[in-house]
Amino acid sequence: MTAQIPVRWTDPQQGELEERVEAAELAWLTMDVDVRTLRVEIDNFALIHHQLLGPLYARLDELDALLAEAVAARTGLPDDLRRAHEARQRVEDMPDLDALFDSVRAQEDAPPPPAPVRVRPGRDAQRIYRELVRRAHPDLSTDPAEQERRAAFLARVNEAYAYGDTGVLEELSAEWSTAPEAAPATDSPDRLGWLRRRLEWLTGRIGELAAEQVRLERSAMGELLALAPQDPDGLLAELAEQLLARAAAQQAELEGLLGGRPVGDNDGADPEAQENQTMFAQIPTIDAAAVPADAALLDVREQDEWDAGHVAGALHIPIGEVVARLGELPDDKLYVLCRVGGRSAQVVQYLVQNGREAVNVDGGMYAWDGAGRPMVSSGGQDAFVL
Repeated sequence: MTAQIPVRWTDPQQGELEERVEAAELAWLTMDVDVRTLRVEIDNFALIHHQLLGPLYARLDELDALLAEAVAARTGLPDDLRRAHEARQRVEDMPDLDALFDSVRAQEDAPPPPAPVRVRPGRDAQRIYRELVRRAHPDLSTDPAEQERRAAFLARVNEAYAYGDTGVLEELSAEWSTAPEAAPATDSPDRLGWLRRRLEWLTGRIGELAAEQVRLERSAMGELLALAPQDPDGLLAELAEQLLARAAAQQAELEGLLGGRPVGDNDGADPEAQENQTMFAQIPTIDAAAVPADAALLDVREQDEWDAGHVAGALHIPIGEVVARLGELPDDKLYVLCRVGGRSAQVVQYLVQNGREAVNVDGGMYAWDGAGRPMVSSGGQDAFVL
């Protein structure tokens, strides 16, 4: 007669807790990765937004002040004079963010980090990052020394992900090896108490992460990023074109005011001198037909636009990558192209303000095509402007 092996008794309460803790850990890890990813995207979006659109916002504030001053000079009315003073004060009181960043870096005695290439890292970087966080998160261990090791490793992972460096992330993935879990064994008498404490901790951490996610989403940059969550880089380009259109309208209005009754009539100031002091510098432009055949061309459109049709020999750097790839630009005078001239005007303004000689090709690739100038496509098919 064969002896029967007794079935090991298991506590039903412990079995239920095991399942609840496993489910809570999955929910916590998923939310933790989502919040970390959102934080990286918002930080990158804020940095690129400042670098690319900051000069445009500054220009609009200056134009607001110039318009208010022109109106006040024409009317002399107390309300107009007050509005002009307030508009000018806003320009003068605006903090210099670049100087602020430089002062912080100087205090930290660290060189400025390179700008991220895009708001959202590529899909491969996202995949590796999520997997590494799930494998190496410090709170997956209860051993203090192991938690410290994991936290140091994850800091390197976060830095690589912030800049979308897939190569470094792959190296980190190869480097990582998991350590034995320090939680009590399943059949340990301490296991039940540990499960209760773990579930309580996980529940609290999930609540904290939910609150952090809400805070990030409700921040100014979070709300702006939510307008185009699938294409944040395209959103920046669209915002740039809107700001340029607004600036052009304000510039035209200002020129109309200055071209009428002399600005200085109400205060006895020399009108020509006052106009020279207040007129905002124009963006250098050129007709597509007049661009020299041997010009150094910079195309700032997106990849699909470039693939559909571009100028042979042009350098292609999408607008969201220009700041990070300044070192790739030739020293020659640059002729900058986009589809209709809005994004390229933004890039020209940025380059000129940074001491580079650059010209905006008026009307962009549509004007280039309309002038009958040659184009090629990436796939060999008939080129067209997308």
